[in-house]
Amino acid sequence: MNSEAPANSKPTVLIVDDTPENLTLMNGLLSPVYETMVANNGERALRLALSVTPPDLVLLDIMMPGMDGYEVCQRLKADPRTRDVPVIFLTAKTEVHDEQTGFDVGAVDYITKPISAPIVMARIKTQLALKAAADFLRDKNLYLENEVARRTREVQVVQDVTIMAMASLAETRDNETGNHLRRTQNYVKALAKKLQGNAKFAAVLTDDVIEMLYKSAPLHDIGKVGIPDSILLKPGKLTPEEFEIMKTHTTLGRDTIAAAERLIDKPSSFLRIAREIAYSHQEKWDGSGYPNKLAGEEIPVLARIMAVADVYDALISRRVYKEPLSHEQAAATIREGRGQHFDPDMVDTFLEIEKEFSDIAERFTDSEENVNAKA
Repeated sequence: MNSEAPANSKPTVLIVDDTPENLTLMNGLLSPVYETMVANNGERALRLALSVTPPDLVLLDIMMPGMDGYEVCQRLKADPRTRDVPVIFLTAKTEVHDEQTGFDVGAVDYITKPISAPIVMARIKTQLALKAAADFLRDKNLYLENEVARRTREVQVVQDVTIMAMASLAETRDNETGNHLRRTQNYVKALAKKLQGNAKFAAVLTDDVIEMLYKSAPLHDIGKVGIPDSILLKPGKLTPEEFEIMKTHTTLGRDTIAAAERLIDKPSSFLRIAREIAYSHQEKWDGSGYPNKLAGEEIPVLARIMAVADVYDALISRRVYKEPLSHEQAAATIREGRGQHFDPDMVDTFLEIEKEFSDIAERFTDSEENVNAKA
């Protein structure tokens, strides 16, 4: 039965035959039980079948002038609107190869003339029952697929909000604003997407990895929740001893995310990426960074990307201890850090798309209210 039809409506059978007597006979047999439509040639049969509401079953003659039944069946099966409508051939062609051809073009049954009315009715009833079951399962599967997709989206939204909430916990204790998180997210995504075109990074920077990098970027400074306020909120320059404590935020971030990893049953690529950038985004290309003084390609690729994004945003942002730099000044500083602070390839790529960074900064600019609240 058509899934769009009311539950109490009768199934519709399309009868196709070029002989008026046969049409009259079959219509008289079927109309007390089913809704019927009749066509005396293949072209009219296709027009009726491809109407707004297709029939539930087609009873089809083979030998017709012009378009024969085989071609009609092939066309019905080729069209998404009618490919699931069962076709039963009702024909005087009795050869085995004719019957085989009928099944090859998509028929579900093959009845030869002269017919037995009880057999025809039984076979139609069987095929309509099978179609109704198939339609139910198809609709049920579609419903389940949609429900899974809906719930997956809900879980994803909850995950994203949770990540931002966790990251914001660190930001509220720092001299940075929530928009810093949004900006760095978009910086790393823009830089990573551009780096996909570089053969050195294409294997690492798949679309899935870039999406996880984008979502995990807000956690890069999560370790700051473990830094004492006297150091984290200090408006002036840190003493060497205080800076050593500040540097531990990378290790604290790594350990926090590693603890979360141990709570799940299997490895998480998302948490691995978050842990990697939290731990290594303060490393420098020349080996002078922290916590491990990694140099060059020892530094994970994603952490190298995060380093460019994080420094750029720090440069253009107002802090209680400094005024913001312009985009041009920040870009010049990044350029000067090529081969020292930053991977040369990262800097070259940044310079190619620096306008994107400027646009992102403009789109997620800090309001005066937020800046003053942090001051």
